[in-house]
Amino acid sequence: MGTTKLNGKLKGNMAFEMNINGHNLIVDASEEVGGNNLGPRPKPLLLAGLIGCTGMDVVSILNKMRVEIEDLNIEVEANNTEEHPKVYKNIHLIFKFKGKNLPLDKITRAVELSQEKYCGVSAMLKAATPVTYEIMLVE
Repeated sequence: MGTTKLNGKLKGNMAFEMNINGHNLIVDASEEVGGNNLGPRPKPLLLAGLIGCTGMDVVSILNKMRVEIEDLNIEVEANNTEEHPKVYKNIHLIFKFKGKNLPLDKITRAVELSQEKYCGVSAMLKAATPVTYEIMLVE
């Protein structure tokens, strides 16, 4: 799995359509900047990729640890710089685990492994900006 290739086809105005792993995705600009709002903006998709990458890692690791969770919600907060190019100057993940008698030590270890060893999206983003996280347990 060495090389990833994608193609983005202009669909009119500012919208681009691409096929990713057999799934069509359209990205577009908002109407206030000249787009038609046909899909999400590209930068938030980076954050969605981060949530998906670390979330899949954590669930897989917890399954191997035989930790059963009822639910996992991951929120991300990112602050933009004021000047162009407007980039994220920091990214913060909030992992919210739901379940009964959840073992904080194992959950913490699963998140640490994802963030420090396995999540390639997090590793790429950390090369450009700080990525921090916190863990919350909800009964």
